[in-house]
Amino acid sequence: MDLVQSAIIALAGLWAGTINSIVGSGTLVTFPVLVALGIAPVTATISNAMGLIAGNVGGVFGYRRELRGLSGTLKVLLPASLLGGITGAALLLRLPEEVFAVAAPFLIVVALLFVVFQPRLQAWVRERQAAQARTQSRPWVLLFLVYFAGVYGGYFVAAQGVLLVGILGVFLHGSLQQANAVKNVLVLGVNIIAAISYMVFAFDRINWWVVLVIAVSSLAGSLVGAAVGRRLKPVVLRGIIVVLGLVALFVMVSNLAA
Repeated sequence: MDLVQSAIIALAGLWAGTINSIVGSGTLVTFPVLVALGIAPVTATISNAMGLIAGNVGGVFGYRRELRGLSGTLKVLLPASLLGGITGAALLLRLPEEVFAVAAPFLIVVALLFVVFQPRLQAWVRERQAAQARTQSRPWVLLFLVYFAGVYGGYFVAAQGVLLVGILGVFLHGSLQQANAVKNVLVLGVNIIAAISYMVFAFDRINWWVVLVIAVSSLAGSLVGAAVGRRLKPVVLRGIIVVLGLVALFVMVSNLAA
């Protein structure tokens, strides 16, 4: 990988880290870039997920205040999320790469829909919060949905955070900011457990240079995201995510057609 390609990946990682700290779905920035540079889809997914862990750490650190008093909640939800991540990673590693090549375009569409309709999803969550008091009458529903989000994240990563914010915003006690803080921890947990699975069972599929470049750049992006990214309108960020996601969709569909 030459210097120009590395610089392109670094810029994508920086932008992904910034976006993840604001609206989520940074994978829809880095994944299309990696695929466009000729990296195999499964290798791109694995290496990208591992690299973005550093940015996830930055996100958790940035929301540390909102996590106060939520240790009990995390003790309940984190195991379900980790189990889902293990399941998703196992599916990614055990199913033939051709299955992922076929499934990925559909998963990109799902991720893009989450991004496009994120404002409406958040508005709906706020209406639910205003309409009824928080209860924990359906803990098993919450655990199942968190597990499902973990499976999705372990297999594909993209828009896992948006999905979790919607789930937590409806079923979890607290504000949207607290839901976002818990989301950051769960996403970090899924990516770490998936990364361990990749290193144990798919070490030869990891592009370590990509991991390093994305790790450094996404960490920087997550730390400066609040200062720089919040100056941009969310609709602009979502527009960029959608465009890059469509690029990835076009590249993968073209490869399938070929």
